[in-house]
Amino acid sequence: MAHIVDRWYRTVVGPDGKSRQVPKPECGQGMRYRVRYIAPDGKEKSQSFPDKKKREAQAFLAQVQADILKGTYVDPDAGRTTFKQYADDWLAAATTDVLTRDRIEYELRLHVYPTFGDQPIASIQPATIRSWARKLQETGLAVSYRRVLFTDVSMIFNAAVDDRKIVSNPFAVKSIRRPKLAPTKVVPWSVARLAAFREKVRSRYRIAVDLGAGCGLRQGEIFAVSPGDLDSTRPVLHVTRQIKLVRGQLIFAPPKGGKSRQVPLPGSVAGRLKRHVQDCPPVAVTLPWGTLTGELRTVELYLTTPAGTALSRSMFNSGVWKPAIRATGIPDDRHNGMHVLRHTYASVLLDAGESIKALSAYLGHADPGFTLRTYTHLLPTSEDRTRRAIDKALGEVQAADDEPGVVDGLETA
Repeated sequence: MAHIVDRWYRTVVGPDGKSRQVPKPECGQGMRYRVRYIAPDGKEKSQSFPDKKKREAQAFLAQVQADILKGTYVDPDAGRTTFKQYADDWLAAATTDVLTRDRIEYELRLHVYPTFGDQPIASIQPATIRSWARKLQETGLAVSYRRVLFTDVSMIFNAAVDDRKIVSNPFAVKSIRRPKLAPTKVVPWSVARLAAFREKVRSRYRIAVDLGAGCGLRQGEIFAVSPGDLDSTRPVLHVTRQIKLVRGQLIFAPPKGGKSRQVPLPGSVAGRLKRHVQDCPPVAVTLPWGTLTGELRTVELYLTTPAGTALSRSMFNSGVWKPAIRATGIPDDRHNGMHVLRHTYASVLLDAGESIKALSAYLGHADPGFTLRTYTHLLPTSEDRTRRAIDKALGEVQAADDEPGVVDGLETA
């Protein structure tokens, strides 16, 4: 049974029948009170308290018994594991893809372990997190990157709570807030800028611009498009794979989110694909599927290097995209990376009246709400729609009035 042991004194009953405290040989040495109890795993646990702290020992025992009854008991010894030890074990057991594990491992090694990696995980308090957050801010890291760090580290603490290593996540308190991201609006390219840029791209890679701006594909998806992805029964492109760089090696993988999708294939893009094939016939490329050790798959690709190998993000960005950006006179910044093609695609569709739900499906977003939040400023306003509707109506009336032999819709002689 749970009880408190006084290591310094024992109680004896004298000849007069009264109890009194008699010092033990170890009196005055070490901690005086020791709380003993049986943990849920059946093992005996103990916790020591110094002299004059009996009430704290009693409170601790009461709390332990209550936690055991409620099923919320956390072994005090478990929290002595350092954050690095726990995070390394958590990462080794994670079921995420290799690329995500590599990213988190890099983040921890560079930005987390140097601050509190060697601290017992139970000793990391909200004050520790606030100090760490301030240090990240002072290093000049981008707000978006710091938000990712907050999310990933908090996720590890949540796992520690689930594993009964700690009682609560220090990120869960109100005083800890993720860095606030200043709202920025995506700025799509105009049709004129898109055309001017495309002309500056080497002819071998111009179809990448068409697939991005004409079908809304992501960069890795563009690199992985195959003639076999074109539907033979209707003008649709099946987006079934992407090319990813994992630990310096290219692999085939499902599209982001693990879901394939279909996007309308405009006649203009289909025509350019045909012309591209005449100039640069598709090349069969073999890469692992899903992981570095995955099954080898061979796919005919529209886009390859002159040597017939798959394109990588780094090679394309530095050797194709940026030179064309500079040649067109477009600012060479993060707002004009290849992702701007998707923004341009979204802008054109919304301006034409396409629904957010359909656009979200074409872009491969898991949540139409995300699509709305990203592109809401590109939606035509009610005033725009009103002007267009009236202009169209008046335009049709004017056209009718100008036709000979027609007055108020009635034929005249």
